[in-house]
Amino acid sequence: MKSSIIRSSWLSKGGFRLDCSPYLGGALETEILLKRLSVRTDSLKKVTSKIFHAGREARTWVESSEFGIPFISSSDVLKSDLSNLPFISKKQVEKNQDLLVHKGYTLITRSGTIGKMAYCREEMDGMACSEHVLRVVPDNAKILSGYLFAFLSSKFGVPLVVSGTYGSIIQSIEPNHVAGLSVPRFCDELEVKVHELMEESARLLSEHSKLLQKSTADFFESAQICDISPPEWHKLRHLDLGFSVPCITPYSLRSINYAPRFNRLIETIRAVPHLTLGEICVPGTLRSGPRFTRIDAEPPHAIRLIGQKALFALQPEGRWIALSSVGTEVRMEEGSIAVAAQGTFGETELYCRSQFIKGNWTDFAYSQHLLRVIADEKKYLRGCLFAFFRSETAFRMLRAISTGSKLQDNHYYYLPRIPVPKLKSEDEIRINADVNRAFEMRQKAVALENKAVGLIEAAIMSDAND
Repeated sequence: MKSSIIRSSWLSKGGFRLDCSPYLGGALETEILLKRLSVRTDSLKKVTSKIFHAGREARTWVESSEFGIPFISSSDVLKSDLSNLPFISKKQVEKNQDLLVHKGYTLITRSGTIGKMAYCREEMDGMACSEHVLRVVPDNAKILSGYLFAFLSSKFGVPLVVSGTYGSIIQSIEPNHVAGLSVPRFCDELEVKVHELMEESARLLSEHSKLLQKSTADFFESAQICDISPPEWHKLRHLDLGFSVPCITPYSLRSINYAPRFNRLIETIRAVPHLTLGEICVPGTLRSGPRFTRIDAEPPHAIRLIGQKALFALQPEGRWIALSSVGTEVRMEEGSIAVAAQGTFGETELYCRSQFIKGNWTDFAYSQHLLRVIADEKKYLRGCLFAFFRSETAFRMLRAISTGSKLQDNHYYYLPRIPVPKLKSEDEIRINADVNRAFEMRQKAVALENKAVGLIEAAIMSDAND
């Protein structure tokens, strides 16, 4: 068992707390390092106009944007695509304006998982956000918002943030725990450069999301059918409360697989030119991944493992496992569609949501809980297929072919028989290009954020070592 010495002189700096987190998380080392800098440091409280969270209260959910505002949970802040958020009542938000977040805020998860951060971008402006997320509002007259975020999310900022964590089972931080942390102030040239990198990153992410939504709308318009919306789907729930089935297949006796709402979607697609998923996909690929032994290791002898939750993160933080313990089949090739293939039916859960694999995401290993959908591009362009898979129609059809008891999975018989609209060649090419361009934007946005954070980390290390 590893042990460490905590000096009595440290206790006052940690608020005389007798747990380890204020002393062994790297915060004290960071504070010592920051004191060695030749540049001044300001307290976070000094450079912000407000640090707060929304406060605990019961949430009133609604089914559409007519009566509600998109609601970002503590896990949603890390996503690049926020088009499938639930709606919280506008009346509730009117009573508690602290629920809203705005462009330029630094969002920090403050309960359960501590210290995950996101820069509030244009598409998030005016959305509601969970009380489990801390809002750090920069004073624009004193500090640039992008620079502040880049420092807080750096390897020096994160230890300072999480050092205030308290609690036994459910960990938490409060605004007063981070108000006094030190923010180094470098020359205007560096701070402006870092801020501009973060602003461009945020712009690209918002454009990424808009272009994906445009591509899905373009797909259904080109197919001359309508994508069903969540409110429309829920309004038809009465159809599934009692119905008869004239012909039951020997593959399932489960009512959800024959539900009238599901059949309406199937009939709508079959009324236009279409192919089945089995016809579209490369033979042998429409399946979940292989099971394999997970042996912890460190780079360069390891590969990052992506599960269902990490699949939708902007920068996934999966476990590192030994390369020697897995084969090449755990990877996914460019243009693959990964679908969260196991879970339960909660409306906000990831089960049956999809992600497009592009760029450096081909370097990851993927768990067996993900369905691999790999189109034969001689039959269907992969980006165009993803524009369909991210739609509400595809999501509802995938859930309707579920099998299982507690944890659901896609039924092996019905999955390859799902129909997909077949578009004209010029429409397919255009939509495929839009999807690929959207993910190129996302990849560039991540690179710009990492560059901004890297500039601050390099400046701190260089100054401290002079």
